[in-house]
Amino acid sequence: MFHSKVVVTLRKSILDPQGKAVEQGIHSLGYQAVGSVRMGKYVEFDLDVETKSEAEQIVREISTKLLSNPVMEDYTFTLETKKL
Repeated sequence: MFHSKVVVTLRKSILDPQGKAVEQGIHSLGYQAVGSVRMGKYVEFDLDVETKSEAEQIVREISTKLLSNPVMEDYTFTLETKKL
């Protein structure tokens, strides 16, 4: 069994108005050193499969087909072996 953590973010070339709003909020709190804020999505799930390669394939398919918009977003993921 594996545990996956997927992070989906807008591509650098895509305007991120939510990230900009959060950045302005951070600045209004007095943290002027913070910049280039980007927002994204974070998803965790378990996979009950035998091999890491099978888990990687499933996570890629789910991330491409459901969790991200391949035109506008990129994703990264990590896999951990889950102890029963």
